[in-house]
Amino acid sequence: MTDAHAFIPAAKPVIDEAEIEAAVRVLRSGRVVQGPEVAAFEEEFSELVEGRHCVAVNSGTSALHLTLLGLGIGPGDEVIVPSFSFAASANAVRLVGADVVFVDIEADSYCLDPAAVEAAITPRTAAIMPVHLYGHPAAMDRIMAIAQQHDLAVVEDACQAHAAALNGTPVGAFGAAGTFSFYPTKNMHSLEGGMVTTADAQLARTLRLLRNQGMEQRYANEIVGANVRMTDVSAAVGRVQLTKLAGWTEQRNANAAYLTEHISAANVVTPTIAEGARHIFHQYTVRILGDRDAAMAKLTEAGIGNAVYYPTPIHRLKPYWEPDQKAGRTWDLPETERAAAEVVSLPVHPALTREDLDRIVTAVNALGEQL
Repeated sequence: MTDAHAFIPAAKPVIDEAEIEAAVRVLRSGRVVQGPEVAAFEEEFSELVEGRHCVAVNSGTSALHLTLLGLGIGPGDEVIVPSFSFAASANAVRLVGADVVFVDIEADSYCLDPAAVEAAITPRTAAIMPVHLYGHPAAMDRIMAIAQQHDLAVVEDACQAHAAALNGTPVGAFGAAGTFSFYPTKNMHSLEGGMVTTADAQLARTLRLLRNQGMEQRYANEIVGANVRMTDVSAAVGRVQLTKLAGWTEQRNANAAYLTEHISAANVVTPTIAEGARHIFHQYTVRILGDRDAAMAKLTEAGIGNAVYYPTPIHRLKPYWEPDQKAGRTWDLPETERAAAEVVSLPVHPALTREDLDRIVTAVNALGEQL
């Protein structure tokens, strides 16, 4: 790394005075768990998903897990999931005792391939879990048509896609439920937390029971539940972040557009956006056609943060690979394997300056000569 420039991180979580003041306000109030801040955060977040019911929980993984439980998915059921995702997508399916069926992705969007989804449906299929990876919406028009034809639930993993949309409909407003994460590196955060969105009032009530030991009124347990509540401190931080999301999203898109316009290295493939899609660029992900490890080392040397999401497809991770091998089960996922071998994510966060963007462009374009 050169001495002349500070390192540009791949991600930069924001915690400003407004977030700190919100957290302190809650701590001084004494109402710190599942109180008025959580209720207000749920109501305000619903504006992002066409007024759907919102249920706040302690993480995006809990959001996925509780949603599957709330839909009654369990042993004997199959859920179709992309292997090119964070492990939580598949882990939630396993946690409810259902079987994961991995299918391939579209090369351009990195999201579920609808044709592969349709080919994977069996009599045991109960749900489809599209992941809006990197902030690009999956092909929800086609996926919803397939789900309706086969009477399947759709659970959107929108953990990376706050405010993304397809043909004017926001992610989290297509399926039976949508799930979001508020981990610190997401486009907005609540220190830690998650949200489930649904148009189904009964499902929303079931989720509220599941997150709070199965009870709505204290000691009046109605079902078996867990403790995955969001704290009011987290909700207060999330409410502040939510007010900034639109501006941050606009800046991310501007940064992404600048990078795409100026990156010209022949061995670097920049992201594409599907027609009708609103990409919110949780990640700006390129493909490196060549020695990826060498490219990443060169970028790091130039002071440019970079990372691979995800180097190992879920179906090759130990908890999935070993049982599949014992069962003689294999997955034919060529686009997934190719993406895992080629992708690199570059900084795109709102804190980037024009100088930062120019440094990123210069370093990436130099790869055309160095690899």
